[in-house]
Amino acid sequence: MKWTIQYSMRHRIRRYCAASGPPRTARSCGARSPQRSEILSRGKAADGPDVHPRRRRKHPRPRLQPLAVEARSLVNGPATTTAGPCWTRRLVGRAPHEAPHLAARRDTCTAFGAKPSRTRNSAEALARRVLTDAGLPRINLLVDLYNAIGVAHPIPVGGEDTDRMNGTMQLVRSTGQEPFATVAGSEETVEHPEPGEAVRCDDEGVTCRRWNWRQGVRTRLTEESVNGVFLLERLAPMTIGELEAAGAELVEWPKKLSPGARITVDTPE
Repeated sequence: MKWTIQYSMRHRIRRYCAASGPPRTARSCGARSPQRSEILSRGKAADGPDVHPRRRRKHPRPRLQPLAVEARSLVNGPATTTAGPCWTRRLVGRAPHEAPHLAARRDTCTAFGAKPSRTRNSAEALARRVLTDAGLPRINLLVDLYNAIGVAHPIPVGGEDTDRMNGTMQLVRSTGQEPFATVAGSEETVEHPEPGEAVRCDDEGVTCRRWNWRQGVRTRLTEESVNGVFLLERLAPMTIGELEAAGAELVEWPKKLSPGARITVDTPE
């Protein structure tokens, strides 16, 4: 079974599909076969993704629902001592992995064959830092902003520089052959994900490994970035309202940092 979340050429969320057959290669990552198009037309999206009826029992998969915030004409800059309001108080009295939505993501990652305590999703890893003296890492204004939103709600948030993306953004099961540009020992290098690993990719290669664990360097938001997309996805028990609240808070702060920015939100249907 192969599942895919597809984003449009403008990097907005398109739809969730399920398809059988061998995984695609990185070269054809953004293409859709006639078989996949046929399955897309039969898909269900009323309350999150569904699978083809004949495969529902045999191959259950998470009811994942995405939201995208696309922003143009952004103003980014170096990190500051504060990335927005203090959200850490929302974590008091609960370990990050005990948050219902993050617990659901851990269960899903385990089903993928991953070890969620070894490759923690970004929201859980950052929340653990916040509850220690380490605090949130300081990268740049936009990255610090979406990291803080991810800790606050809590939900993993991804940010990509759309000027550095190539073609359609997707969340897929890896073949193990897709290139992943990263840094090792202070030097840029290319790695490859494990076969079957949940990865986010465009037509050029992997942009984030293990769903929301490790972002690559090619499409990351830098101080020079002016156009970007922020990606959030919910799993039950998180509600659509909670997902949209996270998206609304994410929109609020770029508007303050970049008064001239043009921001579009693609919300779940």
